[in-house]
Amino acid sequence: MIAVEDLIELVRTYNPRTDEKLITAAYDFGREMHEGQCRHSGEPYFSHPAAVAAILAEQRLDDATIVTALLHDTVEDTRASYAMVAERFGPEIADLVDGVTKLTKLQLSSTETQQAENFRKLFIAMSKDLRVILVKLADRLHNMRTIKAMRPEKQLKKARETMDIFAPLAGRMGMQWMREELEDLAFRVINPEARASIIRRFITLQKEAGDVIERITGDMRLELDRAGIEADVLGRAKKPYSIWRKMQEKEMGFSRLSDIYGFRVITRSEEDCYRVLGAIHRRWRAVPGRFKDYISQPKSNGYRSIHTTVSGRDGKRVEVQIRTQAMHDVAETGVAAHWSYRDGVPSENPFAVDPARWIATLTEQFDKEEDHEDFLEAVKLEMYTDKVFCFTPKGDVVKLPRGATPIDFAYAIHTRIGHACVGAKIDGMRVPLWTRIKNGQSVEVITADGQTPQATWLDIATTGKARAAIRRALRELDRDRYIKLGRELARSAFEHVRKRATEKALTTAAKTLRLTDANEVLARLGSAELTARQVLNAVYPDIVPDDSNVVGRDRAVIGLGRNQSFERARCCQPLPGERIVGITFRGKGVVVHAIDCASLSQYEDQPARWLDLQWHAGKHPAAYDVTLDVTIGNDAGVLGRICTLIGEQKANISDLTFVDRKPDFYRLLIDVELRDAEHLHGIISALDAESDVASVERYRDPARAGGGMKH
Repeated sequence: MIAVEDLIELVRTYNPRTDEKLITAAYDFGREMHEGQCRHSGEPYFSHPAAVAAILAEQRLDDATIVTALLHDTVEDTRASYAMVAERFGPEIADLVDGVTKLTKLQLSSTETQQAENFRKLFIAMSKDLRVILVKLADRLHNMRTIKAMRPEKQLKKARETMDIFAPLAGRMGMQWMREELEDLAFRVINPEARASIIRRFITLQKEAGDVIERITGDMRLELDRAGIEADVLGRAKKPYSIWRKMQEKEMGFSRLSDIYGFRVITRSEEDCYRVLGAIHRRWRAVPGRFKDYISQPKSNGYRSIHTTVSGRDGKRVEVQIRTQAMHDVAETGVAAHWSYRDGVPSENPFAVDPARWIATLTEQFDKEEDHEDFLEAVKLEMYTDKVFCFTPKGDVVKLPRGATPIDFAYAIHTRIGHACVGAKIDGMRVPLWTRIKNGQSVEVITADGQTPQATWLDIATTGKARAAIRRALRELDRDRYIKLGRELARSAFEHVRKRATEKALTTAAKTLRLTDANEVLARLGSAELTARQVLNAVYPDIVPDDSNVVGRDRAVIGLGRNQSFERARCCQPLPGERIVGITFRGKGVVVHAIDCASLSQYEDQPARWLDLQWHAGKHPAAYDVTLDVTIGNDAGVLGRICTLIGEQKANISDLTFVDRKPDFYRLLIDVELRDAEHLHGIISALDAESDVASVERYRDPARAGGGMKH
């Protein structure tokens, strides 16, 4: 049990002006009132209120909250009364203790009707003074930390209540650290086998891959140092429950999960947040659809941060949160930031919003609900901040991102419904299509035959599904006109570089741009979604040599030990820009393989020989041999044109071997010296566009495993 001197010292670290006599008096009073009482573990009961007070002190809360924690069970469990507490400690603290007592008496996991009524009382109590719920959450946290002393059936009941009510409530109030810990403690009780399995897999992963967090944190610090940005980098593995929930949502096993590590970068200024983002995206590839800027668009509870997910070492996805220290304080403590102290005075955090307004608005809204089930549904919906749950006229639930409109709702039901939408009703009232849908509303889509999507809908829709469907429909409406215009634009652009916009060239462009066919390329070109230069570069990349700052062989690979040399593996011929791994050989240095090389399987049982490597991000000389497997028509001048085409792409042919001669086709292996993977992609695209080239692909032969390739 924490001693009163230690508790006061903990408070004094952030509030030197703390009222030590008040805290000492509350400590002595609470210990006296609970004298003779014991917890299930056999410890003195007062160890619990003292621990709750310590949890709140760690959140840097005011004296009144600390004292309330010390006294929060006295009125309920001892001979102490409201009047006695008010007389000794004043009406403010007496009201807080009374509020916590009333919350404790609520059986939140009772029947649905009682649960709704108790929720109503919970929010009313919170609206009077939010410090009541702060004490209650700390009380629940300590009880969950010590839950093993309870009977198994009591443990399960408390754990479910924590998972359903207290953890989401902590998250809704911005106290993410508490939400995560409450969820994980409850998960330990509800599904101990799943939690243990995830922890075992983490341990195995750490043995196989080493300390990934330390390595990635080091990489990030190095990049920030290079950019001249002063910031703190913190890394951690995500909690077992968070990982388990992802496995359930995505329906995949642990081994297929990638973003199981999270990193935070704490900067000195808001401007540095965006500089850090740039540095990280320059160094690692950003994962599409996983970027959110909560600095420019804060959450309703004051949360501010930039979120991005990048592909880190070995292709592992890592989530990065970037924020200032003031933003971090709000992100960690949520509503507790309103009563936190710095240097003896309440801290004024510019990013903290007054959550009392949210509680007051919520209570007012719920007071209007007479139906218990509607009230309970409204409460549960309000716990989730980034989603809107609305209903179809038949009562089916539709989940949309916050800010969604009836257009998004219509396309969420079916693309055909979206295309035919002419209006909408929300809760029976006709509304404009740009209306933002709120939690719990019923939405009805009005459709009409012959209706087609309008271009203005793109400014109204917020979901990717709706916007993509609208774009597709708009393209189809003018597709023929766009194809004709696109064909003329393509002809002009290709003739400008003395090429022809043949069907095969356009098909090659479609493959490179990941479009369905040549007509799709032309349609997008005609609708200005693609530029002529983009189409041209997809077939004949515009490579302009620049020999300044070329990376020499001694600096080409990062991650080698001092005096270690490297050779490229013959089997996979890795190029700069591709993910690589090194295998050590005695007297031979390191042989570098592409990460997907089939030859690596023979070293799986020798992890000590593996090195985590990467290519230098600078410009490399065209000195890396790669073998191309090319089949060409057996006509006069074809081979000469192929060699000329490779030369036009600023690549040198170092060797050429005929492996198959037929009356109408030749198959040959061509060794070309390239700069990087992008250079290779340009060569293959240019060859593939030629009508006399039947096929072209990169040649890889596992039988040629080992080093020895030229650099």
